[in-house]
Amino acid sequence: MKFKLLTLFLLTSFTFSYSQKTTVNRDKFNLDINKTSETITIDGLLDEETWKKADIAGDFYKILPIDTGFAEAQTEVMMAYDETNIYLGVICHDTIPGKRPVESLRRDFVFSKNDNFIAFIDTYNDQTNGFAFGVSSSGAQWDGIQANGGNVSLEWDTKWSSAVKNYEDCWVAEFAIPFRSIRYNGGDNEWGINFSRLDLKQSEKSSWAPVPRQFASANLAFTGTLSWEEPLPKSGPRFSLIPYVSGKGTHDIEAGEDLKLKANAGLDAKVILSSSMNLDLTINSDFSQVEVDEQRTDLDRFELFFPEKRQFFLENSDLFASLGTSNNRPFFSRRIGLEDPVRAGARLSGRVGNNWRLGLMNMQTGTDDAYFATNYSVAAVQRNIFSRSNIAAFMVNKQENNLPNDSTSLGINKYNRVAGVDVNLSSADSRWTGKIMGHHSFYPGADAGKASTYAGTINYETQKMGIGLSQSWVGEDYLAEVGYIRRTGYYEMAPEFGYKFYPSSKTIANHGFSIESSLIYDTDINLTDHELKIAYSMEWLSRERLSVGYVNNYIKLLAPFDPTNTDGDSLATGSKYRWNEFAVEYVSDIRKSLNYEIGISYGGYYNGTMMTVEGTLNYRVQPFGYLALVATYNQIELPKPYNSANLMLIGPKLDITFTDKLFLTTFVQYNNQIDNLNLNVRFQWRYAPGSDLYIVYTENTYTGNFDTKNRGIVLKLSYWLN
Repeated sequence: MKFKLLTLFLLTSFTFSYSQKTTVNRDKFNLDINKTSETITIDGLLDEETWKKADIAGDFYKILPIDTGFAEAQTEVMMAYDETNIYLGVICHDTIPGKRPVESLRRDFVFSKNDNFIAFIDTYNDQTNGFAFGVSSSGAQWDGIQANGGNVSLEWDTKWSSAVKNYEDCWVAEFAIPFRSIRYNGGDNEWGINFSRLDLKQSEKSSWAPVPRQFASANLAFTGTLSWEEPLPKSGPRFSLIPYVSGKGTHDIEAGEDLKLKANAGLDAKVILSSSMNLDLTINSDFSQVEVDEQRTDLDRFELFFPEKRQFFLENSDLFASLGTSNNRPFFSRRIGLEDPVRAGARLSGRVGNNWRLGLMNMQTGTDDAYFATNYSVAAVQRNIFSRSNIAAFMVNKQENNLPNDSTSLGINKYNRVAGVDVNLSSADSRWTGKIMGHHSFYPGADAGKASTYAGTINYETQKMGIGLSQSWVGEDYLAEVGYIRRTGYYEMAPEFGYKFYPSSKTIANHGFSIESSLIYDTDINLTDHELKIAYSMEWLSRERLSVGYVNNYIKLLAPFDPTNTDGDSLATGSKYRWNEFAVEYVSDIRKSLNYEIGISYGGYYNGTMMTVEGTLNYRVQPFGYLALVATYNQIELPKPYNSANLMLIGPKLDITFTDKLFLTTFVQYNNQIDNLNLNVRFQWRYAPGSDLYIVYTENTYTGNFDTKNRGIVLKLSYWLN
């Protein structure tokens, strides 16, 4: 095993050792941005003299469904700036008459379901980290922070303004992005930048600097150059305060409790220490306005993963959240503050010089009698290497502050620490990507020889072919209490290969196959799990998709397991199972007001059979929102004495956007596996930039008699004060 990991390390290192500081489009595509003294009104009219004199980025290239030639629906972009703001003027031309598809007026709309324009800005010139700002043709805003080469986190929000005007043959957008809302290196005279346009009527995605169709248009490897008239000034300290007040009432009927009323207040602060470094502070944090998690039918032997949605943890979150792999994370922010309240926290993050990034975070939770006080600390430092790669070192510490002397009998560690190194690798053209990592955990009673984890991946991707190999080792005593570790005590090898054909067709965009395999061994290198997936898929120019697949499974149980997770009899430790299953999935034309996805699978399941039907139905009432229905049905047949089950999860959702500042979401989740019907109603009024009023009502009932388990209502008011 160690030999294989070493081989992978050497192969990956060799692949990237000759990566040069080269760029794909930076020398070929240039847009000048000049300073203006004119007052620019953000109204979508582009009638200022500044726009008449501005340099124009035009001649957009196709990305999808094909990536050759110029786009049919062309776009023109102009930029300017003053002491306070960066301005964008955008003209999106149409070639097909008719209504422009948009799903709603909600901020951070679904990219693929709305006509839109987005700017991707590499403010650090590292082709890895940046910011994204966009609008739909209805005027809804879309903003996010970019990391790991271009992945966009839409949970991040900041203050900026925009306006959109619609005409028969085009729509026009105007942006004003405050310098204080983004981070950059003072003294630079150029940034990387690219512009993306999605025209759903044409079923065409395009960009100013061309991006190969196998990559997202957000990929910062393919940006052009934004040339500033003057070097950017370094900014001094600035700060924003975001105080809040809240009140809530809860009634836990199931526990026999009376109605409880509680008022609360707290403060978040954002201190901008420089143009590239900021300090976030929180006192008596309250996350009650966060949307409810979407439930899932749980047929897994291991813990399910749910994403972080809380704003405080998101800016520069990749410094912490990208450590490790998707199933082996040394830090997972949802471990903090979901069970015990966050009393105070601070996070320093940003860039030090051109090649270094720093992240420091400390959070204190739990002063209530019901919880032990716990302190969480994370430190990470990252150094750029090669053209688009970096190396990071980190330490995560969880410290229990008020444990009694007999804490060992409680099964609680006084401390848990994880330290390690991650190397993230990417070639200049993004075709080669990879990762190498090694982590070690420290806690009372740990066996040092078994408390480590190592992993390595390497991937190569072209327009037609993708190939990858991942290997990982997790020791039996490896423990990351502030992380997400799916399982321990195993070695895994996971190769994959895919190939696409692009026919000369007036209807079919591409079709092709993929093969994925995962082999998991115990620490004695005995096979415990094997999964082989073979799929063939087809995509039409209309963006409809069809795929068929075959899965072969083998599992040797390392612990007793009820395959239905309904508290029935468990299959025995050491028992072995092999089965096959077949699946088909179809995605309809998302441009239509009524669109849907459906998937059906059938085959073996441990010592029985399982049929699964899952789907999503969406109806768009443009532009005021949509009605969606998400449903999953699992029919599991097992021999006696084991439980068979018919598991149903139904989740209708009504999302209404009265304006781009007034939203109402009603989400119902019926889950008979856990005998729960959840209702969540969330009203949001963004009455000022970055300032919100939330009213959230939640109720849980039994699925049989619909008796209420508990209910609660929260009102929260926050204001962003510069």
